[in-house]
Amino acid sequence: MGKRRQQEQTGADGGAGPLLAQAVGAVLTAPDERLDLALDTGASLLAAAPAQWPAVSRALLAHADTAVGRCWSAGWRPADLVRVVRRELKPVHLALAVDLIAAEGRRHPAAALDRRWQEQLRELEAEVWWQGDEAYLAAFAHRHRLDRFALATAVLELLRSWGRLPPIAPVGPAPGAGAAPGRQAGGAPRDGQASSGPVSGEPRMLSRIRALLAKAESTEYPEEAEALTAKAQQLMAQHSIDEALLAVSGADRNAPASLRIGVDNPYEGPKTMLLDAVAAANRCRVVWAKEFGFCTIIGFDADLDGVELLYTSLLVQATHAMNKAGSRQHLDGASRTKAFRHSFLVAYAARIRERLVAATERATSDAAAGRHLREDGTAEQLVPDERLLPALAARTEAVDHEVGRMFPKLVSQRVRVSDGEGWAAGRAAADRAALHGRAGQIRP
Repeated sequence: MGKRRQQEQTGADGGAGPLLAQAVGAVLTAPDERLDLALDTGASLLAAAPAQWPAVSRALLAHADTAVGRCWSAGWRPADLVRVVRRELKPVHLALAVDLIAAEGRRHPAAALDRRWQEQLRELEAEVWWQGDEAYLAAFAHRHRLDRFALATAVLELLRSWGRLPPIAPVGPAPGAGAAPGRQAGGAPRDGQASSGPVSGEPRMLSRIRALLAKAESTEYPEEAEALTAKAQQLMAQHSIDEALLAVSGADRNAPASLRIGVDNPYEGPKTMLLDAVAAANRCRVVWAKEFGFCTIIGFDADLDGVELLYTSLLVQATHAMNKAGSRQHLDGASRTKAFRHSFLVAYAARIRERLVAATERATSDAAAGRHLREDGTAEQLVPDERLLPALAARTEAVDHEVGRMFPKLVSQRVRVSDGEGWAAGRAAADRAALHGRAGQIRP
């Protein structure tokens, strides 16, 4: 059967499949000093004959099943692959990347994808827009005003970038692979069984938190915004507490999960500090992969969505406040704007950490005394549950254990500041921050 399928494919693409494999192999193995020659040679082979172009198009989309599927097996996700392209290549490669992800996605029914995977595909707008695989490259070239040689070169550059990616720690099952028993993967059912498919929508508590943050953003009154967003953080903390008690009662036996968030230059170190501040206040851990421009957040699934939502909001506010503060110069006229902004963001992250930790501690103290915060924001007095604090400690220990399992060789990194004015301005901006903002799209 395998030989027959190979023969049928070879006949269908007129030999373009082996030609593409040859060109991709040469580009993948070419040393940097010979890469241009390999690209030119491969692109010339693929683009030489107009009559062969439809077969090359069909062969490329078939090759995407293998190339993209290998990345999924190596732990990468759609937003990760697009992030790599955005950092290393050009907009035309980005458009190609989304299309190849969409083409590979035809192999997987929606039930084979977890909730966060589906969210990434929606936010990337990964859809099959072309009429037939043989017409894809011609339609893409027309849409982006490229000739065959330029497009073939871009294809090979993209496949080289993806083909040289190393395996990374997975943050959920690859398409078609069920979650491990007892593990929740991006919104999987919390019944201690393997996931049979994604959960549509988002948790009710997260919807309530999102609504509070949106309302806080729309108000013109800083005091109201701060009160609304402080309430949002309290709801996040209460939700985490409720989940901990469900777990200790045996009604919820899920394990820590993880997700990745892009963190790029400029000022990637301070941005990571801000993400770590939000994560720590919500009983999560952050591991920064600087070379790939992302952070992995490890925590219980009930906490991860809130961390992403709040971090996105705070980063937008911090950037706005930093730009509003303007540029700075030394007495001799030399610019010190970079040092000022770096110090600004470090101080902002440090002060936000203090505020968020204080809010979480208040919520935990109230919960230990039996005060329970409902989803609508009102409170009720219940009988104190002596299992709460040990349950929270157990979840913290479970998260730490998962970090050690996923990343056995971690190192710490210090972040220094060199501008006192920037430090003071950053702390002041953090005190003014309402901790609010609508959740934007995933920015890989």
